[in-house]
Amino acid sequence: MTNVIEAEDVRRTYAGGFEAVTGITFSVAAGEIFALLGTNGAGKTSTVELLEGLARPSAGTVRVLGHDPYAERSAVRPRIGVMLQEGGFPSDLTVTETVRMWAGCTTGARPAGEALEMVGLGGRSRVRVKQLSGGEKRRLDLALALLGRPEVLFLDEPSTGLDAEGRRDTWELVRGLRDAGTTVLLTTHYLEEAEALADRLAIMHRGRIVTAGTPAEVTAERPARIRFSLPEGVPAGRLPLTLRAAATGRRVEIRTHGLQDALGELLLWARETGVRLEGLDARAASLEEAFLEIAQDERNETVGV
Repeated sequence: MTNVIEAEDVRRTYAGGFEAVTGITFSVAAGEIFALLGTNGAGKTSTVELLEGLARPSAGTVRVLGHDPYAERSAVRPRIGVMLQEGGFPSDLTVTETVRMWAGCTTGARPAGEALEMVGLGGRSRVRVKQLSGGEKRRLDLALALLGRPEVLFLDEPSTGLDAEGRRDTWELVRGLRDAGTTVLLTTHYLEEAEALADRLAIMHRGRIVTAGTPAEVTAERPARIRFSLPEGVPAGRLPLTLRAAATGRRVEIRTHGLQDALGELLLWARETGVRLEGLDARAASLEEAFLEIAQDERNETVGV
C-alpha cells in the first residue's frame, strides 16, 4: 500500500539542547488507523506537531501526502484534519455558529449540519459553547476536524471526557472514516482504545520508538499469564517444574509464551492429583501489560535499578 505519512530518522531538539525526538522512523499506509502511544514525555506531541506541519524537524525528513508538511504547508493543510487535545472556542457562539465560522476558513467544507450529525451533536446545534459538557466539546472538536473531508486525520486524545457510550460512538465513526479511505493517526492514553482501533501502532519512550507492529504483534512479545491459588497444605513445589511457577503464599503465577500448552499441563496435573485450582485465571498478554512494562523500565532507569 502507498504510504501517506513517512518519517525518516526524525529528530527534534528544543532550545537548550533537549532532544525530545531522537531519530525515529515509521510510516502510515493509506486507509490505515495508526496509534502513536508513549509514556509521559516520550515525544508523542513533539512528533505529531512535525507531522502536522507546525514545526520543522531538527534532522531527518517528514512527508505527508508526498509533501513536506512544513515547507509545503499550502499543499498539505487543505487535505488534512486536526483534532487537538483542547479547542479554543468562543464561548458565546452557538455550536452551529462555531462550525460555520470554522467552515469559512476551510476549503470545500461540508455543511455544518452534516458535520454535527456525524458526531452526534445535531440536537445541540443552538446551544452556546459554554453550555456544552466536556464530552460535547470534544465532539465539537472532532466535527471541526472533519469539516474539510480530510484525507489524513490527526486525532489527539479523541475520547477524553466522553462517557462509555460516547467513546464507542466515536470509535465507530473513526472506523467508518477508515473504511471510506481516510488515514487516521491518533494518540491516546486509553490503551483499550488503541487496541480496539489501531491497525498498527508504535510505543515511544524517551524520544524513540521501542516497539511497533499490529496490536497482536506487540502483545505477542510479552508472555501470557496463569494465576490461581493452591489449597492449604499443597505447596507450589508439587507443581511440574516445567511450568516455572512463582508463588507468594498460596497464590501462584505462571508466565509463559505457550499459554495453551502450559494451561493444558497444569489442568492435567490438577486432575491427576485431585487438586482444585481456586480463582484460576489465564489470559494472553494485553497492550496495557506491554505498555506498563515499558513504563516500569523507565522508572527503573530513572532510579538506576
